[in-house]
Amino acid sequence: MKKVIIVGAGPAGITAGYELLKRTKEYDVTILEESNQIGGLSRTVCYNGNRMDIGGHRFFSKDERVLQWWQEILPLQGREAMDDKLLKRQVPLPPGGPDPETEDAVMLLRKRSSRIYYQKKFFDYPVKLNWNTIRNMGLCTTFEAGSSYLAVALHKKEEHSLEDFYINRFGCKLYQMFFENYTRKVWGRHPRDISADWGAQRVKGISVAEVLRDIFWKSIWGSEKRREVETSLIEEFWYPKYGPGQLWKAAADKFQKMGGKILLNRKVTGIKTIKEQIISVWTESCDMQEIEHMEMPVDILISTMPLKDLVFGMNGVPSNIRKIAAGLPYRDFVTVGLLTDSLNLKNKTDRQTLSNIIPDCWIYVQDADIQMGRIQIFNNWSPYLVKEPQKTVWLGLEYFCTENDKYWRKSEKEWVDLAVKELMAMGILSSPKNVLDAHCEKVKKAYPAYFDTYRQIDTLRAWLNQFSNLYCIGRNGQHRYNNMDHSMETAFTAVKSILENGAFKEEIWNINTAAEYHESKREGKRSREKI
Repeated sequence: MKKVIIVGAGPAGITAGYELLKRTKEYDVTILEESNQIGGLSRTVCYNGNRMDIGGHRFFSKDERVLQWWQEILPLQGREAMDDKLLKRQVPLPPGGPDPETEDAVMLLRKRSSRIYYQKKFFDYPVKLNWNTIRNMGLCTTFEAGSSYLAVALHKKEEHSLEDFYINRFGCKLYQMFFENYTRKVWGRHPRDISADWGAQRVKGISVAEVLRDIFWKSIWGSEKRREVETSLIEEFWYPKYGPGQLWKAAADKFQKMGGKILLNRKVTGIKTIKEQIISVWTESCDMQEIEHMEMPVDILISTMPLKDLVFGMNGVPSNIRKIAAGLPYRDFVTVGLLTDSLNLKNKTDRQTLSNIIPDCWIYVQDADIQMGRIQIFNNWSPYLVKEPQKTVWLGLEYFCTENDKYWRKSEKEWVDLAVKELMAMGILSSPKNVLDAHCEKVKKAYPAYFDTYRQIDTLRAWLNQFSNLYCIGRNGQHRYNNMDHSMETAFTAVKSILENGAFKEEIWNINTAAEYHESKREGKRSREKI
């Protein structure tokens, strides 16, 4: 049997291993995972009975294969979840699905709500120039925003940077309010220093037609009238009962029952090549006081490890390729979990919630003097993430930094103190006494960034493609800001290529390259939430 080694037990790696064994018995497949957990960035962390979704993962895709795959692992609920039942909320449920109150292997259907919190006011996300935005901004700022938008609508800039991209789609004023500072938080760089490629994949602009529709349609028909021409699927998403890690653990169990092997705490430290073939990988254990080194022969290598680490582990790498790999940038990620007894924010929407907390899954924080980037309210993702969802609010406060900078080196106490201080400054918490418990999680290389040597990445990809038995998939494996479903699509295509002797290898790199961002869908087409 041919030996396949997959580096990384995240969505791309687990999907590739599962699909390969599902479709053929000709391969001996082993997944090597550096950490002691399944799921990568899509894992779920349990702390004192409360679960944290690291990064927030809405299960939403326009690819029917992905939707079917998820349901194959966790079927969609057929009865109401606990909060829907208590609040008597109407949820469209398929017949015959499991009851989340009595069964754990279940995917929930959840209501989507995300807003921007800027200067202690809520704005719609994605940004819309509608009545709510106009009311919050005031007439003077609205006039300035509208004028700057119309100016670029008539004369667009050449797009040399992410700043150009944003201004072309929103105008200077809205860019300055809602994109400039937030982008600097996320990436640690000004948008003028970041490639426009990132925006092309992930951001939808405002159109004049949409502005007029949002303002005048509601004034004529009212907020409850649904348009028949265009419908929004982004208002709902699927979500595992116990968070994304539940699905990936379930998929990993199925993979192992089919004969696959998963070695946790096993780091790949070297990749041995001869001419244009990978012949073995060197690994070391990460959980033993005496480090154990091991060489493992390989016929096919599927890599989800960061391109930088992959190239640095290979022998015979040309100096220009090493230089490109060395300069590929990443942003690292810290989530501070805070368990609180209450929030100052009041639910002024028509969405009912337990204890009448605000209905948001995510809140984007735009204020420049607040370092926090986003707030997750885990109660709204799934009530089963929270030990006592009717008595407490479980928050995930997200920060972006760079490995080994002054923020990354903060202790857990320092992170918690900063988070509480900022929530109080924003008017969300009244006192540190509101905090009942806290936990901090750090993630390295969470976000591949689009600057520095990224502009030369095509040269690096061309060099890697010379190795006929090497397949690079997933977010870090391609240094591309893939969503979870994109990462799965790269795995599907890699498996198809392996079974067809490399015939579709180039297609793997073409996934998630379209310059489109679907926040809604035309009839008959699925849309995608950018996560």
